[in-house]
This record gives sequence, C-alpha cells and structure tokens, in this order.
Amino acid sequence: MHLIDGKSILITGGTGSFGREMVRVLLKTAVGRIAIFSRDELKQHDMKNQLPKDERLRFFLGDIRDESRLKTALHGVDLVVHAAALKQVDTGEYNPMEFIQTNVLGSQNLINAAIASGVAKVVALSTDKASSPINLYGATKLTADKLFVAANNISKSYGTSFSVVRYGNVMGSRGSVIPLFVHLKNLGKSIPITDRRMTRFWITLDEATNFVLETFDQMQGGELYVPKIPSMKIIDLARIIAPNSDIFEIGIRPGEKIHEEMISNEDSRRCIDLGRRYLVNPIHAEWGYAPPCGSSLPEDFSYRSDTNEMWLSDDEIRKFIEKY
Repeated sequence: MHLIDGKSILITGGTGSFGREMVRVLLKTAVGRIAIFSRDELKQHDMKNQLPKDERLRFFLGDIRDESRLKTALHGVDLVVHAAALKQVDTGEYNPMEFIQTNVLGSQNLINAAIASGVAKVVALSTDKASSPINLYGATKLTADKLFVAANNISKSYGTSFSVVRYGNVMGSRGSVIPLFVHLKNLGKSIPITDRRMTRFWITLDEATNFVLETFDQMQGGELYVPKIPSMKIIDLARIIAPNSDIFEIGIRPGEKIHEEMISNEDSRRCIDLGRRYLVNPIHAEWGYAPPCGSSLPEDFSYRSDTNEMWLSDDEIRKFIEKY
C-alpha cells in the first residue's frame, strides 16, 4: 500500500515534460484521481489525445497566478506536485517581473490555495539554479523554495505539509540540448557549445518522477531533498552524439554558470546524507519539525557538478541518446 493509492493528486504545469511523464507513471498505479492543471489549451488537447482513456484523468485550464482558480481545481485534492514555472534563463533576464509573477507570486497562490482546500501534502520542484543563484530565474526559484519551506509555520495547524525537491537538468526534456545536438548532427552541421569546461547534473524523467513520489512517502514538511545523480561534461555529450561533426564554442550566455550547484557550502551545514539523497533541514522550524537521522557532511561540503563523485560513462550516455 503506497501513500498515493486511492488519493487524488494534482500536477501544476502538468502538460510540461515532467508533468507528462508523471501522469504516465501515475496511470500505472492505484491512484484515485489525476488532475492536470496548466494554462495551454492546445497542450491539454494534445495530451488528452496521446494518453489512454482513463476515467481518473481530469484537465483544468488555469494559471497559478489566479488563486481563485487554483482553489477550484484543488477541491478534494490530497496531494500536489508543483511543477509550473517559467524557466528560460535569458527570457527571465529580459522579463523579470513575469518570472516573479509566476515563480514567486504564483507559488504563494498555490500555498494559500492548498491550505484553504485542505490538501495533505505538496511537493514543489526546484532547480540547481536556485543554489547560489546568479540569474533571475534561479533567484525566483530560491525565493519559491523558501516560501514553501516557511509555509509549514502556518500550514501545520491546518494539516498541510510542504516540501521541496531540487535536481539538475532533465535528459530529453523540452529545452534539453540532446534533441538540438541530434538535430544538428542529422543536418550535417557543426555543434555549438557555450564552453568546453561546462558540466551539468543529469537525471532522467523517470528518475525525477520516482524521486518525487518517494518524497511523498518520506516527507514530514519543511525538507529540501536533493537526489544523488551523476554529472556529465557537455563536450563529451556533443562528442558522443556527433563524433564526426565539428564542435565550436559560442561563449557563456547571460546568467549561465560553467558548473551547476545543488547544495552550497553554507547550506551544507544544515544538510545530512540519507544514502540515495541529501536532505537540507529548514533554517527555522517552529512547527515541531524533527530532523531525521542521517550522516553529517564534511566541513565546507558543496554539491557541484564539477566536483561530483558520480559521472556518466560514455556507454551510459550512448544508451540514453539511442532513443533519439
């Protein structure tokens, strides 16, 4: 018996790459109801046609900027996965207030609506760009992370718990460089990379969805969970995808890092090692939070893509890109 069995679960941003994969996973479980909440009617239409007919599926058209619509969609919902966000780094630099409206104020709307609707648990998706952020997107996601953790100060008396999961680039998701590199290779064109030194954390959609579902089972509210996942050099990815293509540097884009980070050395002081994942404990926890047992981390530890102990091998990279 799993926590999700018989439950009603809603996914914000449910028509995105993560949301689609989460729905496919949930349809194989004993979940009672699956609600997809998103603002793009065309994507919802396409998703309905691509998924098998299942009476447990519900589609809600709406925007997380609209708290009243969220309250309507959350009626009778037990669990929420919050995946809705604006994510393009360069777009955020040019349109900062739009990112604030969705990623920050939209997150607060969801918090308010979840508490008012009696939702039991909310898991919010973060990003590696939220750790020591240097761009507007990362800053808005760090703010959202703190909103969800701090929400437990109020929500616990209402029976709602909030936790956050943070992971790196998702292989094959919309915006991933893998489809781009494959496309350019097929056209016989050179492969552009921003910097030959660049490294990134990598996780598959399947791993990301399973990590979120495991979090529902483990969370008490207030935790920020980080999976232990491998790193990859972008130059290696380009070389394996297009071994016969020229590779050239185009320079780092505004707001982009050479290496990503999921836990800063400042946050590592509140972090413990749980085996397959790290847990960053909340700074202030006045709702009766009980830190779980785990191994403490070394002094000045940080979880970065360039100093990571886990790396994808060439064979592991090849196995994944065979799908393309």
